[in-house]
Order: sequence, then structure tokens, then C-alpha cells
Amino acid sequence: MENNSTKAVKSGFWYVLSNVLIRAVGIITAPIYTRLLTPAETGYANSFNSYVSIITVVTCLCLIYSVGRAKLDFKDEFDEYMSSIQTLSSGFGLIVMILVMFFCPAEGFLKFPRIVIFIMFAYLAVYPSIDYMQYRYRFEYKYKENIAISIIITVATLGLTLALLFINPSDRGFMKILGTVIPSAAVALWCYINLLRRGKTLYKKEYWIYALKIGIPMIPHGLALILLSRIDVTMIQNICGDSDTGLYTSGYTIGTLLMFITNAVSQAWLPWFNEQMYEENREAIREKNKLLMFYGCVMTLFFVAAAPEAVKILFHRNYWDSMWVVPPVALGTLCQYFYTNYVNLELYTKKTALIAGNSVIAAIINIGLNAYYIPRYGYIAAAYTTLAGYFALMILHYICTRFMLREKVYADGLYFVMVILTSAAGIALSVLYPNWILRYAMLAVVAAILAIIKKNDIIMAICFVRRKFFKS
Repeated sequence: MENNSTKAVKSGFWYVLSNVLIRAVGIITAPIYTRLLTPAETGYANSFNSYVSIITVVTCLCLIYSVGRAKLDFKDEFDEYMSSIQTLSSGFGLIVMILVMFFCPAEGFLKFPRIVIFIMFAYLAVYPSIDYMQYRYRFEYKYKENIAISIIITVATLGLTLALLFINPSDRGFMKILGTVIPSAAVALWCYINLLRRGKTLYKKEYWIYALKIGIPMIPHGLALILLSRIDVTMIQNICGDSDTGLYTSGYTIGTLLMFITNAVSQAWLPWFNEQMYEENREAIREKNKLLMFYGCVMTLFFVAAAPEAVKILFHRNYWDSMWVVPPVALGTLCQYFYTNYVNLELYTKKTALIAGNSVIAAIINIGLNAYYIPRYGYIAAAYTTLAGYFALMILHYICTRFMLREKVYADGLYFVMVILTSAAGIALSVLYPNWILRYAMLAVVAAILAIIKKNDIIMAICFVRRKFFKS
């Protein structure tokens, strides 16, 4: 019988592997779409996806953030809780859809016709059920079922989109939207029915109030994070032009690939963290989290070191200057990885208003820095202001958890030293981008030192992986 610590490690391994493979599918298929779609058609479909990601923050009421703590507070009624909050979010989404369609002009709005607007808001009403089901599986350590949902959606989206593009080439932008929406909506309906069958609860006042108290303050948090990640592009486009915007977005895409790994690790960590907090095992959290953060720093350095080669493999020569965007963006992702620890504490203590306030402050800081530095130093400055914004978030969340919530769980001083030293090393590696020999020599020296320092941990990790995943 596996304990939850082992389950968390195994979940993390498979989440990382599946996220990398799914992202690889996206990278491999990108050239296919660029050959089948014009830039205008691609922009049309991407605009739809962007509006979905923004509007869903409001229509889903951010109730998903209540699930982790609810698993502990309603452990014997968890099925009923999930079924009930699903009804709340889908009901609210349905009301929003009816209002939008009632007031929507005949010619549509947001540059979309009425039929696309209807599809968008109908989709938003059911899509959160995928998140609910995946969160449920995550907190039950059922990583196989969780990963299966992601793989089914990815494969079905690819197959249906390509089929629709060939069946109806006269309206390929709309076909791309349908190819994305239909598989996800079908899976969402399956998730909705299954959650409803398990919980058999449409409404319970206690659950709704509980979820809304945690979820509503997270709406400005979600919107602020979207602003923090996208305002750079808008400001670069207005200040520097389309060419620099293309370079920035290309480098930013590479820089955020690291996020697929760090997010997967965080997904596996959160259920175990909640359980240990509930049992007052803070020392166990502290020690294991130090290891996760340490390896996050190591992974970031390797990622930064390999960025020039990744850019040259994936992009045309005209885009190679985008490599200079990767280091600060990757280091910003590392800051996110670190500050998520403090966000988990704030979620556990149900102080989500603190999370929202910090995110809004960080977004304002980022906009101010962009306004000052982009006109002076160009698009690369935006990558460093993004890093500054995420580092500011780390500081803000630390202050809130340490001095307002009075929680002392992590090795805070060590974490800030680790982030600062990793950032310095990452920027040093970027200075060596023109000289790959020196760059990899420096990386090899760092890797050798770390291997000596963490020799026992590395041996234990290798033995664990061999024992758990490669049994004869």
C-alpha cells in the first residue's frame, strides 16, 4: 500500500512527463497549422482563445481555488461539495450567456459574429467541469485518470481540427475554433455528468457560501495575472512596433516552456502539502520543499544555458535575437515557482483576498516599469520588468504569510538567496551566449559542484525512479 508521499512523487513524475509530451505535440504541430492557416485566420482563432481565458476567470467565479481546502473540511462530503459548486459555476455561466445573447447586437461583438459569441459563452458554462474533475483526481492522487483527460483532449483537438480544416477550407478560422471547442466541450460534459452522479447535489447553501468566500477574491487575482503576462506584448506593439513584438513573443514562448515542468511539480505537491499542514507536519514540508526549490533552480540554469540552441532549432534565423528574452522570462518562471509556496499557504488559510491584492500590486508595478524602460531600452527590457514583477510578487506573498498570517513554514532566507544566486548565474550564462564553449564549460562546473553537494539525494532519486518505474 503506497503512502501519500510516494503517491505525490509518482504523480509529479508522470505530470512532468505528460506535460512535456503534450507541449511537444503543440510544438511539432505548430508548423502544420502555419501552413494551413493564414496569419489572419490564426489571429482570429487565437483571439477567441484569449477571450475565453480572460472571461472564464469571471464566469467560473474562481471556485476551483476552494477545492484543495474543501477536501479537508468536507472530507466525508467531498463528492457532494464538488457536485454543488459545479452547479453554481455552470448556472452563473448560463446566466451570463443568456444576458450576453440578449444584449448582443445582430452583427455580434468582440469582432465575432453572434454564432461564435454563443459558442464561446456556452463553452464557458461547461468547461470548468474539466478543471473540477482534474482537481478531484489530483487531490486523490489519481494521476493516470488526470493525465488521460489531458491526452484525450490534445489528440482529439488535433485530429478534429485538421479534419475540419480540410472539410471546410473556406472558413478555416472558424473551423480552428470548432476543432478546439468541440473535444473540450465533449469531455467537459462527461466530467459534468460524472461529478453530478457521484455527488447527487445541485445546491447546498453551506457549500456555495464556502466556495464563494474563497473564490470571489481570486477573480481580481486571475485578471491581474493575465494582465501581468500579456501587457508586455501590448506595450511593445504600441512603442516598438510589430517586428519587436514578434521577437519578444517568440522568446517569451521559449522562456515559459519551463512553466510546464514547474506547474506539473506544483500540481503534485499541493495535495500532499495540504495534508501535511492539516496534520501540523511543518518540518516535513520545510525539508522536502527545500529539495524541490533547489532542483527548480538547477533546472532553470540548464534551461537558460540551452536557450540559444532551442531558439535556433525552433525558429528561423530572423528570430534568433529572441534568445535574449529567454533568461529573464525563465527566471521569472522560477520566481513563480517559489512564490507558489506562499500562495498555497494563503489558500490553505482561506485568505484569498491577500493573493488578489498582491497580484494587483505586481501588475501595477509591471505596467509602471514597462512604461519607463521599454521606450529607453526596447523589447528586451519588458522581459526584465516581467522578472521584476514576479520577484515583487514573491516578496509580497512572503510578507503576507510571514507577518500577517504569522506562518513560518519555509526556509525563507535561503529561498531568497537561492533565487538571487540563480538569477545572477542565469544572467552570467546569457552573457556567454555568443560563446557556447565557455557557456557549457561554466554549466559543467556548476553541475559538478552541485552533484558533489547533493550526491546522496541524487543517488536516492535514481534508486527511487528505478524501483518505482523500471521494475523487472
